[in-house]
Amino acid sequence: MNRLLCAAACLAALAGCASSAPAVRRMDVNEVRDLSGRWNDTDSRLVAEEMIADSLSRPWLQKAAAGGRQPAVIVQTVRNQSMEHINTDTFVEDLQRSLINSGRVAFIASKAERAELRQERFDQDANASEDTRKAHGQETGADYALNGVINAVEDRAEGEVVVLYQVNLKLTDLKTNQIVWNGQKKIKKNVQRPSATW
Repeated sequence: MNRLLCAAACLAALAGCASSAPAVRRMDVNEVRDLSGRWNDTDSRLVAEEMIADSLSRPWLQKAAAGGRQPAVIVQTVRNQSMEHINTDTFVEDLQRSLINSGRVAFIASKAERAELRQERFDQDANASEDTRKAHGQETGADYALNGVINAVEDRAEGEVVVLYQVNLKLTDLKTNQIVWNGQKKIKKNVQRPSATW
């Protein structure tokens, strides 16, 4: 009898767990689904797409390529000055990948990545064969530095909010400190919800 009661209790517990399991649906990565109204993957993708198209169509690239080689770019800081947590790495990586794949721009590893690569060369000095070891002092110097900022302006009243996100990216000539490209993307959202949920 005790075994029957125990088994029934276990079955009831399992049934309760099953009914509280989340429902999951696979989505296409380009499907737009706004849940909170805050910055999301669609905003990141839209920013990257516009910045890529704009940067590849501007005069700086033709002038830089006139020397017969791909201009080398290093990504510095993209600051988030909005009131939300925004991972800027997603659209910067999209931008970097598309520019590299265009065959018209080369990118230099970041400061942290370079430190790791230099450590690898030190390791090779001690452990790699002479004919496969990579020598120090052969790095490519960057021609341009990419940096930027994300700002947001918010207006809200009685359960309704309008948010304007503005993303600015700048490309600076490292030799002259001239800004050779300034890309901008604005995204504006209107969200209505009960004021108690904000």
